[in-house]
Amino acid sequence: VRSPAGASKQDIRQRVWDHLEGSGLAAFPRPVHGRIPNFEGSHQACCSVRELDAFRKAKEVKVDPDKPLEGVRLAALQARKTLLVPTPRLRTGLFNRIVPPPGATKEMLRICATSQGVKDFSVPIGLDGKARVDLVVVGSVAVSEKGWRIGKGEGYADMEYAMMVSMGAVQADTPVITIVHDCQIVDIAEELLDDHDLTVDYILTPTRTIKTNCKRSKPQGIMWHKASYSGKGNLWVSYEMLRKIPVLKSLRYREKQAGKDVTLKDEHPDLANAAKPTVLNEKAMAENTRPQAATDSTQIGQQYVESDSLSPALERSGTLTTVYVGNIPPSTRVSELKHALREFHVTPVRLNWQGAQHRAFLDYKDKATATSAVSSLQGLSLGGKTLRVELARHQRNKGQVEINSQK
Repeated sequence: VRSPAGASKQDIRQRVWDHLEGSGLAAFPRPVHGRIPNFEGSHQACCSVRELDAFRKAKEVKVDPDKPLEGVRLAALQARKTLLVPTPRLRTGLFNRIVPPPGATKEMLRICATSQGVKDFSVPIGLDGKARVDLVVVGSVAVSEKGWRIGKGEGYADMEYAMMVSMGAVQADTPVITIVHDCQIVDIAEELLDDHDLTVDYILTPTRTIKTNCKRSKPQGIMWHKASYSGKGNLWVSYEMLRKIPVLKSLRYREKQAGKDVTLKDEHPDLANAAKPTVLNEKAMAENTRPQAATDSTQIGQQYVESDSLSPALERSGTLTTVYVGNIPPSTRVSELKHALREFHVTPVRLNWQGAQHRAFLDYKDKATATSAVSSLQGLSLGGKTLRVELARHQRNKGQVEINSQK
């Protein structure tokens, strides 16, 4: 595919997609438009990864979930490497580690490498999962022999890489590979590239292996604040991105705790007020947290309930929806959880703290609010552990005061 002078990224994508479909090279799922396209010969291209020293030496490999990369996922599983696959659109976290069943046959490994297998045989890895990725494999719509890459336009591969940098999961010399058809190799004008665009070190096609010797630096992490933007490969984050990607909120919270400036480029001063509790009575919050040193010491091992003055109508209505928070470290104080809830703008109407059981229950006014809170808190870690957050399996009955335990 030739890239005409002055073509935009979207122009190039459209020409590649059209060519794959028009030439009969496109493979399931179709149409390939809007996707990282699968193509005839993708498995052959993937098999070439076995010949690379970068693959042979790698112990932990991150491979995107796209269909044309299925062969690389299979190769990693067959070589008994740790295989990490990003969760689709980062909705529930950053990675899933694929864990084949004991004694898995070759056929079972093939199933594990498919998109369905990724869902059925995976374990989520949180931000504190201590991932150390030795090799990154991404899909592309187009790529140049210089290693300049164009994805499908949503920016998730760039975001995933920047988050891995912030987590310490990849280093500056961690190699990046992409798998494409020969027709997807095009000339890409350098002015089309943004500083946060991920570049690649190897291109594998059905007919050849290209070492790009790319000199352009890869993203160096997430830069939250426009005023601090260095212009050296840091990915900006918008308030909208933060809303859509819960694990990004968790990473921002963790970096804020470490003392970094995490103000967003499109965040305005009045948004600071949004962090204040909007449902929980602030006077009650202040009274419950004032004797913090003395109170927290007992809260670690005892049950503790904090709530606003619920109206009798709301209490009787039975409309409250409960969220279960588990895997809370023994040393965590209730004040730490409350602080996180304020940061994530998900303060409940009632907080039932059961520190001795390493859990807490959060009451919200309705199911929609509770579901939104669960989404926002995915990937949150306290005390070095990623919390388990989900709707409580047993919602309380009308008028019932105690919340049933999570099994």
